[in-house]
Amino acid sequence: MTILAAHSVSHFFFEAVEDSMRLQRIDATDGAMRYLVGLLADYVHPDRRAGEALERPLTLLFDEALRAADRAERFERLRVIGDGILYGCGFFGDHFEARGVDSKYLCSLGTRAYGEAGSMLRRPSAESSSTEGGPDLFAELASNFDGFVSVLADVADATVATGVETSRGLLKVYERWLKTGSERLASALTSRGVVPMRGTRGVLQ
Repeated sequence: MTILAAHSVSHFFFEAVEDSMRLQRIDATDGAMRYLVGLLADYVHPDRRAGEALERPLTLLFDEALRAADRAERFERLRVIGDGILYGCGFFGDHFEARGVDSKYLCSLGTRAYGEAGSMLRRPSAESSSTEGGPDLFAELASNFDGFVSVLADVADATVATGVETSRGLLKVYERWLKTGSERLASALTSRGVVPMRGTRGVLQ
């Protein structure tokens, strides 16, 4: 698969997410799967707000979100935090680990952010005495956060693997394989006649 143009990005990610969920045997509703696809497509060209969850202290962002007086603003801040952590752990988990950031802590914070956002949809607002109906999407994102991180990590590998046709892309695939040990990346390297093996100094064999 190759990303050819902007209009094909969502299609690429839909196929990648669907394939990853099938291979990892992760069950998800259609709504959750499409949410992940939309998240990936949005982060191709992230706006300033979307990047906040990767740039500022997460505990501070989470506290600010919970303290937001406006209900809509609170929900949006929690959603953005959940999205940012989910995407960041999926695509840059090795980077966080290299910096000594505990991935379990990040995932727990992302789970809490989605959980709080979901509880707001189930909780009666000041203007209404009834809760909002519909599928509990954010509860699903919270309860299966680790699994969805795994899906996005696999999608990240699939995305990197599309560049294996060039020498620079091949090197990038190998470097990511060294960090993650991904079978998908190993397969991409093998398809180009490169057998990925770690020597005593991590040198390609």
